[in-house]
Amino acid sequence: MAESDAYPEPPSGSRLRRNLRLIGSMLSLHPRQFTLSFVGAAVFAIATVTSSFAIRWVIDHVVLPRFEDPPGSGPVTTAAVGTGTVAIGVAMIIGIGLIRAVGVVFRRAYASEGMWRVAETYTNQVVDRLVRQPLSWHRRHPDGDLVARAGVDTESTVSVIAPIPFASSTVLMIVVSTVWLFLIDIPLGIVAVTVFPLVVVTNVVYERAVSEHYTRAQAQLGEFSAGVHESFEGVQLVKAYGAETRETERLTVLADHVRVSRVEAVTRRSIFDALTDMIPALANIALVVLGAIRVDSGDLTVGEFSSVIFLFTLLVLPLRLIGYALSELPRSMAAWIRIQAVVNEAIEADPERAIGRPEPGVGVRLDAVRFRHEASSDPTLSDIDLELPIGSITALVGPTGSGKSTLADIVLGLVAPTAGRVSLAGGPRAIVFQEAFLVAGTVRANVAFGSDVDDDAVWAALRLAAADDFVRELPAALDTVVGERGISLSGGQRQRVALARALVREPVILVLDDTTSALDPSTEALILDRLRASLDATVLLIASRPSTIALADDVVFLADGRIAGHGSHSELLADVAEYREIVEAFEADRAGAP
Repeated sequence: MAESDAYPEPPSGSRLRRNLRLIGSMLSLHPRQFTLSFVGAAVFAIATVTSSFAIRWVIDHVVLPRFEDPPGSGPVTTAAVGTGTVAIGVAMIIGIGLIRAVGVVFRRAYASEGMWRVAETYTNQVVDRLVRQPLSWHRRHPDGDLVARAGVDTESTVSVIAPIPFASSTVLMIVVSTVWLFLIDIPLGIVAVTVFPLVVVTNVVYERAVSEHYTRAQAQLGEFSAGVHESFEGVQLVKAYGAETRETERLTVLADHVRVSRVEAVTRRSIFDALTDMIPALANIALVVLGAIRVDSGDLTVGEFSSVIFLFTLLVLPLRLIGYALSELPRSMAAWIRIQAVVNEAIEADPERAIGRPEPGVGVRLDAVRFRHEASSDPTLSDIDLELPIGSITALVGPTGSGKSTLADIVLGLVAPTAGRVSLAGGPRAIVFQEAFLVAGTVRANVAFGSDVDDDAVWAALRLAAADDFVRELPAALDTVVGERGISLSGGQRQRVALARALVREPVILVLDDTTSALDPSTEALILDRLRASLDATVLLIASRPSTIALADDVVFLADGRIAGHGSHSELLADVAEYREIVEAFEADRAGAP
């Protein structure tokens, strides 16, 4: 699943054992449905073989006697064949047909139900695994690839399971038919039976030739899905920089990789499909020729010959279905391996388990905290000692790459430090990002966001976020649909709705990641004053605007992953030269100075 897992290795063991393991693992998930399907398939198989006996009996006892009256006996009458004999023949054909129909209904209905239940189970397993993995794990894996494993890979995996009950009935028919054919006529039985090993050998050769291509195609499909997801997520950036052509070319290369692998696999499959059609057809011709010779020599009756041809003709479609099931195995195996890579990957440690509780009155306490990203040799944060009281508003300031976002993640309990101790006040924690993400629903749905809160609580949160006035002016107030990503609202309005979404949960720790950057200073000051007066929480404010920094109770200045200063805004301006330089740079940037 990481970069090195793009093309996961198949499970160990022979190809046959791997395929049996794949099928067995799916059948065991919902045994009731598949057991009933297999019972229906067995009934269908036995009834199908029995139907050839019925055809033989009807031909020998009903049809042929009508044409074998001795010369001179006059016109053939119904008395030539007894009514009871005709009735027995009709009853056998209709009765066996009804039994076959019942078997088909059971086989198809429960096989389909079982297949989609397996798909549901695999999807739930993947989604459950994705939900349980911490944020640090998700940051190492492309979203599009994970979505593909829960969707496309699941469908590809179960595509082989629906025809398995029918294929099992075919195997049973082959066994029973072989015995029946040899009982009727040994030479015809030998010709008919030679088809079966030919089909098996053809499949073994096909699977070995195509397995690698399906495995590669499935992995490349995940890469393509990740690329498409990334491109659509950044559509505004692509449009703003005129990068449509570059993105098209990039996605074209990814799609071409999938196309090449799929074409290679489908080319081999088309040859396999042609062979699975041709082998039974040639065997049928051989049976007709040999059967005619055997009937002419008197070694075989017309009824027996018709029974053999009828039975073999009935076996042609099931044999093709076995071919289809076998041809689906490589693709299903490739998809199943990708699913198992997610499901069997160990759940990484939950950062929450390492979080302690600080003494009363303290919201956040960090002791000798260090953090280093896996891909980096240098620590992102070093020796962080910090204590923030409940009810305080602290600005977190620092140059780009100083570790502000990482420190915010640790304060929220989203990632665990590499070393040190984190103690956080018990209760909900929330973050509001600079780029406010709204879903394509109503204002109410975006603020509540799954929480069981009433409209009074929603309005209270909107008031704290200084958003209640503009929401009341919307066409349907709380029921106004904001569109995908809140496209119908301005940037400042989206930020305030996102802030209300965090506040409605009454968090004890609130991180604002440059959340008020799209607001004017007076609205920003109003919001922070309301938070200070109404919210009994520890607020960490990542800020780059001097007016925002000045509104905080105190400031934590980060530089090179260390706390280079902690105090009031005025104190740091006076005592820390590097802080004074960065604030002046912020002011110059806001004023449009070079």
